[in-house]
Amino acid sequence: MIENYQLRYFLAVVETGSFTKAAKRVFVTQPTLSAGIKKLEEDLGKKLFNRTSKRVFLTESGTRFVPHAKSILYQLNLAEADIKSTGHSNVLKLGILSTIPINIVSTILSAFEREDGKVVIELFEGTEQEIQNRLEEGQIDIAMTILRPTQNQEKIPLYKEGYSIALPKHHPLAKQETIHPEDFAGEPTIVRSRCEILSETSRFFTDNNVRPRLVYNTTQDERAIAMVAAGVGFTTMPDHYEHDGVRRVKMIGYDFKREIGFVKTSYNLSDESEALLKQFTDFTKTHLPEITYES
Repeated sequence: MIENYQLRYFLAVVETGSFTKAAKRVFVTQPTLSAGIKKLEEDLGKKLFNRTSKRVFLTESGTRFVPHAKSILYQLNLAEADIKSTGHSNVLKLGILSTIPINIVSTILSAFEREDGKVVIELFEGTEQEIQNRLEEGQIDIAMTILRPTQNQEKIPLYKEGYSIALPKHHPLAKQETIHPEDFAGEPTIVRSRCEILSETSRFFTDNNVRPRLVYNTTQDERAIAMVAAGVGFTTMPDHYEHDGVRRVKMIGYDFKREIGFVKTSYNLSDESEALLKQFTDFTKTHLPEITYES
């Protein structure tokens, strides 16, 4: 019989692409996770993953099993939430894309809390794929994330923005209005490893025959821009990131953009939850112009 923990192990591997990272995600040792996946494969009578030294890939059977695993976990999460929420209907499960500046999120949440202090907001922060997985599993009700044409859920647009260079204010290039890619040849660079256009950015510099010198790699955007302010190096970031001691400058040809908005879970929610989501999204749309801008 398939157990709940086996499904969580399986989806953790799917999400991270690694048994090691998946084990950390679900707080077990790698041998324990491997044993759980092996037992799941034995129960199903099918191999779910092909393993290489660097990466784990889904088999055809594994790919077919993903939506079933998510659906089963969703029903379990729904049942658990239904029992726990008795007498506590004002609970909002909100996902936040990790590359959205924290000042935008905190300003929205603090203003909403002042508006309705009875609402309990449960937060999950993650990558774009992690957010999408939790929406599909029913672990969150709504997420503030990047909007994509491929998303099948209901979407509520909030704002658009581009990407630009973040430079220390004292850097010679910070005095310019626009910068050429070749100006960064050999310059120390800070890599934001959770950036959704990381591969496109790397290809952009390669296509322009530029090789910046990597000096720092971080998953935390606030730390990245703080290191820019400290003069450690430059980085590329969505335009809304600001910091004392940092100047944002456009780079010629670096024209990537993204649209941020709300994405709702595709599963049916209670009338109370739907009303709460509408209250929160309407409030955000009303207050967002005071927080950010649309380019």
